[in-house]
Amino acid sequence: MPNSKIFAVCSLIFIGILSGICEGSDRMLKSMTLEEKVGQLFVIRPDQLNPSRTLENIHDPKASGDKKLTASMIEILKEYPAGGFAIFRKNIEKPAQLKQFTAELKNACNIAPIMAIDEEGGKISRIANYGGFNVPKYASMEAIGKTGKPRNAYNAARTIGRYLKEYGFTLDFAPVADINPNPDNIVIGSRAFGSDAGLVSGMVSSYLDGLHSQGIAGSIKHFPGHGDTSNDTHSGYVAVYKTWDELKRAELIPFMDNFGKADTVMIAHITMKNVTSDDLPATLSKELITGKLRGELGYNGVIITDAMNMGAIHDNYSSGEAALLALEAGNDILLMPYDYIEAFNAVLEAVRNGRISESRLNQSVQRILALKNL
Repeated sequence: MPNSKIFAVCSLIFIGILSGICEGSDRMLKSMTLEEKVGQLFVIRPDQLNPSRTLENIHDPKASGDKKLTASMIEILKEYPAGGFAIFRKNIEKPAQLKQFTAELKNACNIAPIMAIDEEGGKISRIANYGGFNVPKYASMEAIGKTGKPRNAYNAARTIGRYLKEYGFTLDFAPVADINPNPDNIVIGSRAFGSDAGLVSGMVSSYLDGLHSQGIAGSIKHFPGHGDTSNDTHSGYVAVYKTWDELKRAELIPFMDNFGKADTVMIAHITMKNVTSDDLPATLSKELITGKLRGELGYNGVIITDAMNMGAIHDNYSSGEAALLALEAGNDILLMPYDYIEAFNAVLEAVRNGRISESRLNQSVQRILALKNL
């Protein structure tokens, strides 16, 4: 068969699959309650379902975490039906326990949840860096970048994706698409593939291909680029002073080049002083997300915030107001608000009183359902 006919047939098959996914999402959307729609916006820590835990305990990485689902947690989930869960080291004990825990969380949800984890390869690897798991370890993505061979990024992500699937995950908060031009950067550093935008772009593309080969979705992060910073948004306010044109010549290249295959884009909490006039963290900036990312750059996929319990957000906004600002800015998934129940109720009330239209809510829910292939 001539190449042109093969391409035409493949295109029709792809369009048919995509159409079927969209029709399925539309049917599910129509059957959902308002509470279920609101819940789809949130990916939370499983610990946030435990009514006996304090907020401080939930977000303390050194504190113990929930490693199994209890009856009381299921009751909270029924009232506040989260769209997904992010698993951390505090939720992991051993391989059999992790498989059982992810299965319990899935079975407790009426709508299949996103099961997410930070497993970049290198220092941010919740499973590989935990004793008792016989999985390959990688020194860093920087080390892979230095090989200059995108195939090495593919192979690493394929391996990571294989064991993530085995343990019940569907989304990896990776790869890091930041370039790393700043030697004083304490957040990104060796997590990035390198300082050259072209090299990073190719590595990110191959990494996504590796995840996809195992049926795992990926998230390119941290838009619009966290590499040229010297402070940490986990702790507080971080400003970047580059102009939009400067970003488009460097930091934005790995993102723009990979929008076509990225399952989600994660937004950083950095404030872009010379890009937006609102002086808000990028996560809360409608100018940046709706105006630049959706509008100018044309990205139409799922947008997810960086963790909303981080200092840049939690120190300056209530959980409810931060959730509303993030949704109004154009995000689809709100990751780990400090107080999940407060954030959930704030969004629910905002839809009921008209601050956020149900059509706007539906836009995000449709994208999320499509990401889940529902």
